Amino acid sequence: MKILQTIALFFSVLSLHACKLDDPKKTALHTAEHISETEASEHFIRVALLLDTSNSMDGLIDQAKAQLWEIVNELSYAKCQNKQPNLEIALYEYGNDRLHAKEGYLRKILPFTNDLDDVSKELFSLTTDGGSEYCGTVIKASLENLDWGNDADDLKMIFIAGNEPFTQGKVDYRDAGNQAKEKDVVVNTIFCGDFEHGVSSKWQEGAQLTYGDYMAINHDRKTVHIASPYDDHILQLNIQLNATYVPYGKRGRNKIAMQAEQDANAAYYGNENAVSRTVSKSSKFYKNSTWDLVDAEEEEDFNYDKLKKDDLPDELKDKSTAEIKAHVKKQKIERERIQNEIAKLNEQRRDFVAEKKKKSSNGLESAMIDALKKQGKKKNYTWN
Repeated sequence: MKILQTIALFFSVLSLHACKLDDPKKTALHTAEHISETEASEHFIRVALLLDTSNSMDGLIDQAKAQLWEIVNELSYAKCQNKQPNLEIALYEYGNDRLHAKEGYLRKILPFTNDLDDVSKELFSLTTDGGSEYCGTVIKASLENLDWGNDADDLKMIFIAGNEPFTQGKVDYRDAGNQAKEKDVVVNTIFCGDFEHGVSSKWQEGAQLTYGDYMAINHDRKTVHIASPYDDHILQLNIQLNATYVPYGKRGRNKIAMQAEQDANAAYYGNENAVSRTVSKSSKFYKNSTWDLVDAEEEEDFNYDKLKKDDLPDELKDKSTAEIKAHVKKQKIERERIQNEIAKLNEQRRDFVAEKKKKSSNGLESAMIDALKKQGKKKNYTWN
């Protein structure tokens, strides 16, 4: 039921715990062994969002859609030792009558993915219905059915949102919490309603079991978007950015259409929200190597010899490998130019919006970002 703030929360707290300062001896050893930048930064923030989609959660879902990209952007500004970790997100819904009772009224929507368009698409597809909300059951399912990895340096977090007692269902929330601790996964709880009500219905204890954070929110609060003088220019750059993609294969044809669809979904909440998505698309977190040749070429296992003629867009079907490579290189250079221009404009936009937010701010977004930076500081994160 707390889907919207879950998203805000999840994106906020995600970056906080992932980075710790290197041991000086280890740093010296790594330098001596000439560890590459890529190897040194291959750590992950893995976040599972468990969203209540029972009745009365429409406002939350709406807020999540409207705030998703700005929260992603705030996370993208975070650095640890001048590096960005990788981000993967998984989605579950629970507490909906359309879900199978035998499985505990829950559904895994997405396994861990770095595809932000997929996250947006599935978020916009969610609908609410009455149901039974079993927090312990969905936490246990996410722990057992997601690949959390074995790297002790990865940040592994669950964000669960709802407003019914945390104690419902056959799986005891305390057992689920202990299982999370064994996997080094932190459970954060978001109660939609009065803070003390969430405490009495065990949402706070559900977080404390794994040293996570408990938060209570007003899930019906409307999102306030702030326009800036730079928005029109950034939106024009988004059109140019989209033109740099070189889709390949059937997936490429589908994903280029999805990209446009998610642009439209963001724009539904106004130009300011579309600008936020454009900024996200220009960041490191927006990865499309499974369908775009420009991104795919960066992957170690990519090989042009494996491409089939039918996999290519029409304008490249009759080109030689050398000509295809030249085209991809040209698109890459153009994309980097556009991304850099968006970044420069966004610096000015951020300053403008920050000044306006002193007078008008989103309660949830502001609270989450403040918490993110406060907790992130303890984990040696800095913000540009």
